[in-house]
Amino acid sequence: MSLVFFNTLTRQKEEFVPIESGKVKMYTCGPTVYDYPHIGNYRTFLFEDLLRRYLKYKGFQVTQVMNLTDIDDKIIIGSQKKGISLDEYTAPYKKIFFEDLNTLNAEASEFYPEATKHIKEMVKIIKKLLGKKHAYEIEGSIYFKISTFPEYGKLSKMNLEELKVGTRVKADEYEKEQVSDFALWKAWDEKDGDIFWETEIGKGRPGWHIECSAMSMKYLGEYFDIHTGGVDNIFPHHENEIAQSQCATGKKFVNFWLHAEHLLVDNKRMAKRYGNFYTLRDLLDKGWYPMAIRYLLLSTYYRQQLNFTLEGLEAAKNSLQRIFDFSDQLETIEKEGKNPQAERLVISAKEKFEAGLDDDLNVSIGLAAIFDLIYEVNKLLRENQVSKTDAQLILNQMDSFDKVLGYLKKPEESLDDKAVQLVERREKARQDKDWQLADKIRKQLLEMGIILEDTSAGTKWKKKI
Repeated sequence: MSLVFFNTLTRQKEEFVPIESGKVKMYTCGPTVYDYPHIGNYRTFLFEDLLRRYLKYKGFQVTQVMNLTDIDDKIIIGSQKKGISLDEYTAPYKKIFFEDLNTLNAEASEFYPEATKHIKEMVKIIKKLLGKKHAYEIEGSIYFKISTFPEYGKLSKMNLEELKVGTRVKADEYEKEQVSDFALWKAWDEKDGDIFWETEIGKGRPGWHIECSAMSMKYLGEYFDIHTGGVDNIFPHHENEIAQSQCATGKKFVNFWLHAEHLLVDNKRMAKRYGNFYTLRDLLDKGWYPMAIRYLLLSTYYRQQLNFTLEGLEAAKNSLQRIFDFSDQLETIEKEGKNPQAERLVISAKEKFEAGLDDDLNVSIGLAAIFDLIYEVNKLLRENQVSKTDAQLILNQMDSFDKVLGYLKKPEESLDDKAVQLVERREKARQDKDWQLADKIRKQLLEMGIILEDTSAGTKWKKKI
C-alpha cells in the first residue's frame, strides 16, 4: 500500500510523493516561548515526531525545521511585566521546551530557527511584497493586501465574499470573522519599549505570520513537501503563510498540509479556570511515567480529538507494563528450535502495522497490530512453543515498531544500595526457609516500587513504571 496523507488543502487523502525522490522537507510549527507548553501543545509536537519517524521508517531522508517563536505580542507583554529583556524572558522557556522534548523521547529536528535571529530574511520578503504591490505601508506599519491574492481562503475554505475584507488587523492572533489585511511589519510605538529593529523598511518588529515564511524558505527552499501544526493554526496563521509566500515567490508554497486535532481534558477544553490545565512538568511532579504520557498522547489518530484523563494515563501505564513484561519474558527463553507460527505472526503484525500507518498515520491500527501479536505469542508461550530464535525474531520486530512509536523499550533499570541489601536479605531468608521474613521484605520492596519474581533460575526483580 502506498503512503497517503489527508491534505487539509484539498480535504482529501492523497498519495504522498516527495518533490525530490527519497527526500522529505517538512516544516513543523514549534512553540511560542512565553510560558511552559501544555500537553495540548505536546500532542501536536508528538504527532509531528511520529510523522518524522514514520517517514524515516519508510526510507526517506527527512529534513525537519521546527521554529521557535520568540517575538510576538504575548512575549513582549510578558517581558515588560517582568522588566527584563526579550532574550532573558524567553531563554528559560526555550530550555524547558528542549528538556521536555527529550523527556518525551522526541527526535531532534535538523533545524530550530529562532524568529529574532531571522529579521533580515523577513525584511527581504516584505520588500518583495511591497515591490509587487501585495503589501502597503500605513504610518510605518506594513500590511499584506489579501485582495491581491485571489486564492486567499483556499486552506481554511472560507468564502471571502461573505466576509468583511479590506479592514486591517495589527494583532498577531485574531478570529475567523476578522478576515483582514494582516500586519507583516509593525511600526514601533511606546508600548513596545526597547523591543524593535532598525531596518530598511523602518523601525519596528515583524508580525507573527511572516516569521514562518522566512524561516521555512531559508532552510527548506521556496517550495517544499509538508507543513504541519494544530488545527488552530489553519486560520489565520497558515492561510496567511500561503498568501505571503506565494505572492513573494510566484511559486506553490507547500504540497501537503497536515493538522492535528484539539486535545480535550475530561471532555472539556483545557483551561486553568476548569482546573484541568496540565503542563508536562505538572504530570511529572505527580509521579507519572514520561513514556505513559507519550503513549497516551500518541494513542489516538491525530485527526480525531483526544480526550486526556488521568484514568487514561493509568491505562497507558498498564499497557506499557504489559509490553515490557512481554519483552522480559521473551528475553529469558532458552529453548532450541524454530516455530514457523512465530514467523507468520511477526509478518502479519508488520503488515497490519504498516497498513495502519500508511493510511494517514492511523496509529490506532498500528497499536492494535502490536497487541494482537502479544496476545497470539502469549498463547504460544503458555504452550512452551516459542524458541530462543523465535523470541529474538519477535524482539527484533518490536524494536522496529519502536523506531516509529518511541516508547516500547523498557528503560534501563538499577537498584539503589538499600534495595540491593533487601533483595539479598530476602534471598538469605528463603534459603533459611524463613518465609515470614521473606514475605515481609517482598512487601517492603513492593512499597518501594520493586516487584520480585521467584523463578527456577532464581529471584528476578523489576520496577513498577
